[in-house]
Parts: sequence; C-alpha cells; structure tokens
Amino acid sequence: MRNVIISNVQAVLKDRIMQRAIIWIREGRIVKIEEQKSTDSSVSMVDGDYEIWDGQGHLLIPGMIDVHIHGANGFNMMDGTEKSIQEVSNVCASTGCTSFLATSVTSTMEDLLAMIRSVKRVIGHETGAKIAGIHLEGPYLNPKRKGMQNEKFLRHPDIDEMNRIFNEAEGLIKMVTIAPELPGGMELISFLKEKGVVIALAHSDATYEEAKAAFAAGASHVTHCFNGMRPIHHRDPGLIVAAFEENHVSLQAIVDQVHLHPAIIRLMHRIKGAEGMVLITDALQAMGLGDGTYHFGGHQVQVSGGVARLNDGTLASSTVKMNEALYYTVKNGIPLLDAVHMASATPAAILGLGQLGMIEQGRSADLVLLDDKYEVQWTMIGGQPRFIKS
Repeated sequence: MRNVIISNVQAVLKDRIMQRAIIWIREGRIVKIEEQKSTDSSVSMVDGDYEIWDGQGHLLIPGMIDVHIHGANGFNMMDGTEKSIQEVSNVCASTGCTSFLATSVTSTMEDLLAMIRSVKRVIGHETGAKIAGIHLEGPYLNPKRKGMQNEKFLRHPDIDEMNRIFNEAEGLIKMVTIAPELPGGMELISFLKEKGVVIALAHSDATYEEAKAAFAAGASHVTHCFNGMRPIHHRDPGLIVAAFEENHVSLQAIVDQVHLHPAIIRLMHRIKGAEGMVLITDALQAMGLGDGTYHFGGHQVQVSGGVARLNDGTLASSTVKMNEALYYTVKNGIPLLDAVHMASATPAAILGLGQLGMIEQGRSADLVLLDDKYEVQWTMIGGQPRFIKS
C-alpha cells in the first residue's frame, strides 16, 4: 500500500478550512495534518517511501457519502447484475462520492432479491466507491404519494416478506424507507428498530400525528424531504413539520435546482443545521449520460434539460452528481463547511461509519480534490486513488 503526502491544498476540516495544508497518509489512514509554512522544502525532504501529491491550491474535502442512488452511466442497480453495481461504483468515485448505499425501487420480490444478490457479489471487490450497504426504498409505500414508484408493486407491510429480504441480505440492509400510516406500518417500524437499521419515511400521506408516532417509535430519517409526501398546510402540518420538531430526525435533500427551491434548502438548514441534513443524488441511470429516454422502475422516463420525468410530468429521480449537489448547495447560500458536512460527516454519522466523513487524524484517507468549479480532480479511497481526471 502506498504512503502519500498531499501538499498545497485548502483542506476542509471539521470546523475550519486550513489554507495550504499538508496531509500525511500512511497505510490508508491520515496520520498527520499540518499547515505548510514554506514552499516545498519541508515536503521534498521526507522519507523516500512517501509519494508527494501537489494539490495545486485546490480544495480537499472528505469523501462524500450518498445514501440514496439508483443508477448511473446507463446502468440501473435493479438490473440484478454485478456489472451495473460496479459501474455505479466507478461513476460515484468520479463524482467525489467514496461510499454509497445501493438503493432499490419498488419492484417484484424476485427483482429485489436479484438486486440484493448482485450487491453481495460485488461488495468487498468494488473498483470505485465502496458499498456501505443497501437502502430499500419501498415496496411499503403509499400509492397516493407514489411519485415515480410503480403502483403495480406497492403493497402493505409484510413482516414475513421483510424477514425473507433481511435473510437474503445478510446484514447489508442499512436503511429502509416506508409509509408508516399503512396497515402494519407501526409493526414494521418495531421490526426494523430491532434490526438496527435507519428507518426513513417518505412516499407517505402521514398526518402530523401519524408521523410523530412513527418518530417516537423509532423512525429517524426523511427520504428526499418535501418530495413524495403530504405537503405543509397551516391546519394540516403533516410529516415535514413533525420531522422539523424532532431533534433526532435527519432530512435528505436533493439539491439539483429542481426538487427543492433554494429558499426551502435554506429553511431546512436553518431548522436542522448541517448535522440534520444529508445531501443525496437520488440518481437514476441517466446520471452521467444526459438527455434521452430511459426505462426505470417499470416506467419510461424522459430526461430533458437534465430533468427526469414520467410521461405524465411526475419527477422521476434525478441526474445530479454529488459534486454538483455540493456546488448548488453552496450557491444557494449554505456555508461551504456546512455543505461539506452534509455530504460527508452527517451521512457517516447516520450510518455509523466512524472512520469516514472527516479529514481528521486516525480516520480513513477517503479524500476528494475539487477545483474552483467543484470539478473532481481525483478521488482517493483508503489512501489509494480510485479516480484521476484525465
């Protein structure tokens, strides 16, 4: 394993940006962080077993973690093939994402199990970003707030079915998105709480009272907040206001200039702070390819101007990349330190990934170098390069 010194970077640390930082990496971990006080003399005289990487004054951030992504570069993770999972892993690395949750959509049981098996075959052998686990988005969602989820496969919570899914996944399921108001929803929350997974709410018509009960029972997260759920009304506040009131509940945000108005992003940040918001892509396979017609979740999806919609105009996931989501978040008025925290430290904390999410001594060297336009120059995972811009 190579040992690396990264010099001449603006390093985004937990509470500040260190100008002209030097990061020492040994055996895949950060062993020292210091301010560069001279030109290159202190770096050029180090022991010969270190490679020296000049960051050229660019921004160095911790690897971003996407807890909600369905596909990329023409590959849909519901294809049930190892190639699809690997391709998403590679594209994630090229966008500054170093870990991700492979995310399902509502489907037949057979297709879901095939997706889980493909993830099991790839995990530990990823050629790009690391798989942190699986996020089940459905099938226990409310048809009234289905969004692009295929109503043909939506159903009420079934503990026996969920047991079969968990048995197949062998500990890989880390997050499950449900509609708690469905018959059996609260029982499912109890089941998932015992399994120790993150319980997320979305595609839900839950009232304020129903959502509060779900959060009290163990739900702690909201998938793509504001999208696919009962909207706020001053006499019917719904799930969103219930989540705003609960300190332990975190919110996903699709920051692509389409799913959320900039003022809503600022509102979410003002209420929840960087520790309570998570940047996601919710990307389908069009991410990285652009406009065209795609087949996703049993639907025909048309992507035009980078916006994915069903034939009836319903938004159908996103095409945004993680580095773009970070750029838009800062552009929309969120401080850079907080935006980076929302893309890395917060998802790491939610998933219990204690070695990831920050540039800090002792943590894994999962790092990303961005230029002034937030374009990824290189991505490092565990001290090893996984993407270098050509």
